[in-house]
Amino acid sequence: MERNVTEILTAADDSVSLINGVNNGSWTVDGLEQNEINDMVQRNVEHLEIILAYEEVVADDSDKTSYSDAISTGNAYIAAN
Repeated sequence: MERNVTEILTAADDSVSLINGVNNGSWTVDGLEQNEINDMVQRNVEHLEIILAYEEVVADDSDKTSYSDAISTGNAYIAAN
């Protein structure tokens, strides 16, 4: 089944927003323990890694910097917390 790259990357934007929002403090995490926040960020990092590995996404020449940056940001956040 061929996937639409634009739709895939649009869906991935949610993970980018969550990771960046948690990192900069604009994502509401009230009531969550730090380990729960880290798990949430980790799941979104893994989601982005999976998406970036899709054949269709790899072959597409769209700028994927925001997704790679969010992966790095998420990993750094988890390491620091």
